[in-house]
Amino acid sequence: MRRRTGQIYEDVLITNIAAEGKALARVDDMVIFVKGVVPGDIVDIKVVKRSKKFCEAIPTAFKKYSDERAEPVCQHFGTCGGCVWQMLPYDKQLKYKQQQVEDALTHIAKVEIPEVSPILPSEREYYYRNKLEYTFASQRWLTAEEMTIPDDQKQLEGLGFHIPGRFDKVLDIQKCHLQDDPSNDIRLEAKRFAIENGLSFFDLKEQVGFLRNIIIRNTLRGELMVILVVSNDDPKLREPLMEHLCQKFPQITSMMYFINGKRNSDYSDLEAHLYKGNDHIIDEMDGLKFKIQAKSFYQTNSRQAYRLYSVAKDFAQLTGNEVVYDLYTGTGTIANFVARQAKKVVGIEYIPEAIEDAKVNSQINDIHNTTFYAGDMKDILTDNFVAENGKPDVIIIDPPRAGMHPDVVKTILNAAPERIVYVSCNPATQARDVQLMDNAYKVLKVQPVDMFPQTHHVENVILMEKR
Repeated sequence: MRRRTGQIYEDVLITNIAAEGKALARVDDMVIFVKGVVPGDIVDIKVVKRSKKFCEAIPTAFKKYSDERAEPVCQHFGTCGGCVWQMLPYDKQLKYKQQQVEDALTHIAKVEIPEVSPILPSEREYYYRNKLEYTFASQRWLTAEEMTIPDDQKQLEGLGFHIPGRFDKVLDIQKCHLQDDPSNDIRLEAKRFAIENGLSFFDLKEQVGFLRNIIIRNTLRGELMVILVVSNDDPKLREPLMEHLCQKFPQITSMMYFINGKRNSDYSDLEAHLYKGNDHIIDEMDGLKFKIQAKSFYQTNSRQAYRLYSVAKDFAQLTGNEVVYDLYTGTGTIANFVARQAKKVVGIEYIPEAIEDAKVNSQINDIHNTTFYAGDMKDILTDNFVAENGKPDVIIIDPPRAGMHPDVVKTILNAAPERIVYVSCNPATQARDVQLMDNAYKVLKVQPVDMFPQTHHVENVILMEKR
């Protein structure tokens, strides 16, 4: 039978979880990936994408709910693109994340591996993030029920998260369960004040409007940074809102703002301006202080980041005599975390501002055996660089989701460290890179770490030693 987009299959049993949070079913000889379902569900599904080997589908009707289901906590579940695994009990989430790591190493890397250690669960299942970014929208996403409201009674302004697959539509969030208070109160108060005072919300299609984003960052020390992003520098519009938030929430220790007149929402290349308080907040981990500025990258689950970095340090097996390279060092969190157990740590990162943060983080912790370099990894990490900075005994890798460039892998192999500690937020690309190094290095330990409960994302740490 010729399968086509739009085709309906009835009474399909969902059998497993697949990559990227999708679930797996089989109809005849066809593999089908389905969103929004869990193993044990029996559903009618509609094909939305097909190829020769598989289809992708969405559920159109639930005939029987799985015993593995849980009641979602959030009122926005199913519309918001975050926390898409709320319908799975946390122990099941951990089970499928562990499976994701094992499947990647088995089916993609196809290398010999030891037994994978049990995944380290997050201390908190909710309210674990230290950073959330919300978007102002003049034409928010309307639910089917809201569409029936007369036009003159609809409130079209929204402040929340983007609808998946819709750059121009934002879901207005009433309560998010990912960040400690007063995060929700700040967002709701910013929206109320803006509407009552006639501040225009940004139109993502027409590229007009004043308010674009609000970012809220916090630390385990209780420090709080609020960042406002506006489309143009108009103090008469900007300052009343910021001053109101500072007065309403005296716990704000840093009020910052960006002026973004670009067509995209990226502010990484823009100057951060201080309105009130400090231009940074400080987090603490294992007796170390880390300075976080408006644009700083920092693991968004502070409590679990400590466990992740502890695994990396344990795998590195440092005695105080080693030269360590920390690739994709970011703001030097891992580099500084291991520096006191190493002879020398060399960090490399693409973003110059992050490297400046890394240097500051060494200074404020009285660490003097770190050196940091900014630039493209494949251009900096060359054989000459290794000759100048010393042959590494241990290389720690924590790349972006895309993994490593083949040239970087080649240089690592030429540097020939005794141990490689590979930290990854994407088991698939990690497995690909591990395979490239398999002839020279053997996988000795595998430790998954759950950084993001209620999502399908999982971090994984691998120890490799020279054969």
